[in-house]
Amino acid sequence: MNRQTATWVGLSAIVLWSANVGLLRQVAVHFGAVGGAALTYSVATVFLLITLARPSIKAFSKTYLIWGSLLFVAYEVCFSLAIGYANTAEQAIEVGMVNYLWPTFTIVAAILFNHQKSNLWIIPGFIVSCAGIVWILGGEAGISVSMMLDNISDNPLSYGLAFVGAVIWAAYCIVTARLAKGQNGITLFFLLVAITLWLQYGLTGQSSIAFSWMGAGYLLMAGAAMGFGYAAWNVGILHGNVTLLATASYFVPVLSAVLAAILLSAPLSFSFWMGVVLVCLGSIICLWSTRHA
Repeated sequence: MNRQTATWVGLSAIVLWSANVGLLRQVAVHFGAVGGAALTYSVATVFLLITLARPSIKAFSKTYLIWGSLLFVAYEVCFSLAIGYANTAEQAIEVGMVNYLWPTFTIVAAILFNHQKSNLWIIPGFIVSCAGIVWILGGEAGISVSMMLDNISDNPLSYGLAFVGAVIWAAYCIVTARLAKGQNGITLFFLLVAITLWLQYGLTGQSSIAFSWMGAGYLLMAGAAMGFGYAAWNVGILHGNVTLLATASYFVPVLSAVLAAILLSAPLSFSFWMGVVLVCLGSIICLWSTRHA
């Protein structure tokens, strides 16, 4: 596969990931928050087993296996349940935007713990990203802390899981970058996520899963988006234009909001879109601060 083709494959991963919020929400509507998430990660694991080589546990270092597994499982459980437990479609999209603070958090963590060089632009970048979330959660009031807190109080579980997930994913990116040493345990990690969610489903007395053809369709699309998304990204990173892919990934929040709005038929206000733009802009400023240090 040539470099240009690999880059296009990598870019397709960004589109697939951007559909996650809308598709996960639709699966949760049809199968429940926990049951839907467990089904989605089970299907995604099957797609990964089809497209990637089966993981060899013996080849992984113990530290990577332990920390990678813990952080990845914790993040995916937080992310999927944050979407699933949202009260409305609009709230699910807002929760998804809170999760997209992770690029900013990752860069800040790299500076604090990996001695990544940066200049003072990291400060306004971080502030702009956080202001974007305040703007999104403030509704029509724009940047309003009081309105944001009122919005969060309506469903602190979903918003809390999304925020904690963003922090955990930043930690995962930093830790695996130091411990992976070229290893890729993504298929194993997805399997562990599915097992964890099925255990939660069984232990928490969830209602039985009712089958529907429409739900099954969304389930297949959600599993494919996750599974093929990670497989495509792996191809792009290994053989494509990494700089272009990294830059494009910072626009995932915008594309995610667009696709989620279409999939969920959810009208989004101008204020919401302004907040999304600020989240992306803040992430890009943070990235720029490390490239021009």
